[in-house]
Amino acid sequence: MKIPHGLQPMIDDGLIDEVLRPLKSGKEASVYVVRCGDEVRCAKVYKDMAQRSFQARAQYQEGRKVRGSRQARAMAKATKFGRREQETAWKNTEAEVLYRLADAGVRVPQPHGFFHGVLMMDLVTDADGHSAPRLVEADLTADQARAFHATLIGDVVRMLCLGLIHGDLSEYNVLVAPDGPVIIDFPQTVSAAGNNAAREMLLRDVHNLRESLGRYAPELHDTYYGEEMWALFEQGELRPDAALTGAFVFDEHTADTRAVLFSIEDARQEAIIRQQGREEAAESD
Repeated sequence: MKIPHGLQPMIDDGLIDEVLRPLKSGKEASVYVVRCGDEVRCAKVYKDMAQRSFQARAQYQEGRKVRGSRQARAMAKATKFGRREQETAWKNTEAEVLYRLADAGVRVPQPHGFFHGVLMMDLVTDADGHSAPRLVEADLTADQARAFHATLIGDVVRMLCLGLIHGDLSEYNVLVAPDGPVIIDFPQTVSAAGNNAAREMLLRDVHNLRESLGRYAPELHDTYYGEEMWALFEQGELRPDAALTGAFVFDEHTADTRAVLFSIEDARQEAIIRQQGREEAAESD
């Protein structure tokens, strides 16, 4: 096939010997099946994003660390340099996350480097050597669904123990390999400790898995693994091998909003008194 523009530098450097076929194309990236020596792998080519895409991704990027204060200031101001740095950071994120997750035992495609804006990784295949289907395309038995759910929940826990949340986990970015599910697509990964929406995103990820696999094993609909693991995470008690139950007791106490409002008003009045005192002292000088 005709060599895509984004892969030409990889061909020139001898990192790819042949582009075999396109695998998928989305708003963020295009993925190709390539041959590297005797190995068949995936090459993920990230697309350049317009400014509106940066704005849409702001919630995911909250709490991420950047290389230095200059880059952070430029990204916050959305300057031309800042947008370029933000795009570079977005493209680098998936490669960095994949290496961390693979080392932690999370079932992800094994990465093989990030070159010229292209992420190289293993091609996940089915039993016949074809590209593995997505979970949304699979037809599972109840036992398979329970096993897949247990595996995926374990991987979500391992990610959270690293301080990471997928942020967009669903049946569309889980592949079905012969030995179980494999999670893909990590450019939007969220910082669990640094993002104000981290809990919301974690629960959405876990609930998506519950809804998808609950179609085959209905009892999963009555589980609350996301709430359980987040409570343990907040208490500093979550471990990669945590034996979760899926049970969770919700706090149903009604908040005393009246007392909160009184406290706010007391603080406001105290601030006013202090300000008046400072002004009187300044006048007397």
